[in-house]
Amino acid sequence: MASSKTALYTALAANLGISATKFVAAGITGSSAMISEGIHSLVDTLNELLLLLGLSRSKRPADQKRPFGYGREQYFWSYVVALLIFAVGGGISLYEGITHLQHPEQVEDPFWNYIVLGIAFVLDGYSLITAWKAFNEKRGNQSLWSAIRNSKDAATFTVLFEDASDVLGLIIAFLGVFLGQVFNNPLFDGLASILIGILLVGVAGVLARESKSLLLGEGVDPETARQLKALTEADSSVQKSQRIATIYLGPEEITLAQDVVFQNDLTTDEINKAIVRIHAAIMKSFPSIKHAFTQPVALGETSEKR
Repeated sequence: MASSKTALYTALAANLGISATKFVAAGITGSSAMISEGIHSLVDTLNELLLLLGLSRSKRPADQKRPFGYGREQYFWSYVVALLIFAVGGGISLYEGITHLQHPEQVEDPFWNYIVLGIAFVLDGYSLITAWKAFNEKRGNQSLWSAIRNSKDAATFTVLFEDASDVLGLIIAFLGVFLGQVFNNPLFDGLASILIGILLVGVAGVLARESKSLLLGEGVDPETARQLKALTEADSSVQKSQRIATIYLGPEEITLAQDVVFQNDLTTDEINKAIVRIHAAIMKSFPSIKHAFTQPVALGETSEKR
């Protein structure tokens, strides 16, 4: 979680400074692409604040109202961030680009645009490297897309996507300004703004889908479920682990519920002691499992049928 906060604070500091300089350059030059990039960085600044809020609120201890804690706060605010990127970042950039195409104005002196874009590229590039390192700490040997799909740390992959779109957006903005000057055609600037909007809408769609899935409740992967079943059945008192259900309440907080068939000759006290042993073995191997519940059932029966 510390790596997530490092990436967030780095991105926040970079975007706060960059958004101000982009708007100043846009005001001086009248560049549509620079206005879109300024909006992009401003939205990203707000997003980092919301993600930090989500991380903070997710750490609140469980209470009577939320007996399993507030871990999903992080997923909720990540979903809000995705909606903001879509509606504010993408929507306004598209509007600005279309307006510029309808009423094109040539950028007279792009000097300040190039200066700001260069500074922003260095700062956003550093922020992207920081986010990439934080993401790689948890990625392991998975491919990039598999790691994103399997990641339960919404803050980290959200910042990674934001920073990557920042760098791509800067390249698009630079090309829009540069080509507009080379061909003396202001339409390139407006087209760059539209492309930035499309980029943000696409990123928002991916983030919304991943955050929604986590918010609705994802379980552990099949391999982890298999290992949990094996740990349960390794206890001599168990005949079979009939059904396992898990759900992520946060990146490092999993709740486990399972139906277990115990040996027929066990007393109630022996079954209770076996459940304690099984839970201890599971939580030792998987520290992220904070809550475990075992329901004794008859062979072929599950608690869902009751």
